[in-house]
Amino acid sequence: MTDIPTVSAPNPLNPLAPLRLTSFSHGGGCGCKIAPGVLSEILKNSGGGLIPPELMVGIETADDAAVYRLNDRQALIATTDFFMPIVDDPYEFGRIAATNAISDVYAMGGKPIMALALVAMPVNQLPVEVIGDIVRGGQDVCRAAGIPIAGGHTIDSVEPIYGLVVMGLVDPAHVKRNAEARAGDVLVLGKPLGVGVLSAALKKEKLSVAGYRQLIENTTRLNTPGIALATMPGVHALTDVTGFGLAGHALELARGAGLTATIDWPRVPLLDGVAAMVADGFVTGASGRNWAGYGEDIELADGLHATAQALLSDPQTSGGLLVSCAAESADAVLQVFRGEGFAQAAVIGRMEQGPARLRVSA
Repeated sequence: MTDIPTVSAPNPLNPLAPLRLTSFSHGGGCGCKIAPGVLSEILKNSGGGLIPPELMVGIETADDAAVYRLNDRQALIATTDFFMPIVDDPYEFGRIAATNAISDVYAMGGKPIMALALVAMPVNQLPVEVIGDIVRGGQDVCRAAGIPIAGGHTIDSVEPIYGLVVMGLVDPAHVKRNAEARAGDVLVLGKPLGVGVLSAALKKEKLSVAGYRQLIENTTRLNTPGIALATMPGVHALTDVTGFGLAGHALELARGAGLTATIDWPRVPLLDGVAAMVADGFVTGASGRNWAGYGEDIELADGLHATAQALLSDPQTSGGLLVSCAAESADAVLQVFRGEGFAQAAVIGRMEQGPARLRVSA
């Protein structure tokens, strides 16, 4: 791990050791999300509020962002995402958090237009220049997405937290929800799995330089294909794979449409080396909490490798888009991904008539 960046500043927790940003927090990235079962319990009585007719997408299907119709040609997308450090390099932490937050706009089929920064830092423990590097990382990602950070809010916090409120625009006719998959659709995944596994190895100081490079490259790639995918009639549903893992977000598609989702495990792209790392015990606590929250709705095929369950529930920070599209549109969907640099995008399964659950084949 000697070539993996840490913070080049004094460590108030241990003056003899490098300052590790992750040491200030109890979790990192999308692995910090509240477990799905607990979240459902929290939100079960949250309905009944004001729902104006212009609100096209709210909390009813756990979609990626809210969508509010402005007129016949424009709808506003609004979302927010923030978390604690997944890496020790403050600049890269800022980049990862911003990329992850912007992804929700792409997952609704929209184009981001503006962001607000959410900054909560232990200001008496982290040097000002470190906090500045986090913010700079977020700014650089927003610049790459073509949007300004137009404001925000800061507080003094026990743990470092960074993220964005992001707004976007979409034609109401092109809004892609996570609840409109159709029987006969195929499922396409835009990015390989394994970010949580790599982060677990990083936290234990067992991640190679090549593994760290994979982690950064995967989590800082903007999900820009969502804009083009939204205009394709054959694309019926769209979401991004984040803290609940591939299994959790595929289940959301299944529940929203009242269909059975089937994943062909051998076709699922994985980051290099992560299957072996799972076998060696590099699994996040969030992976187990995820499975406890939804595992009863998943049917695993006999003969499936023991590592599959951990990778299915592995929390993906800034993960890939998950697309449900007509089978005849699959090649065009893959072409969109390939054209924007997502070389490992792949068809991984299908949607079928049946109960709202997930099957995983071997």
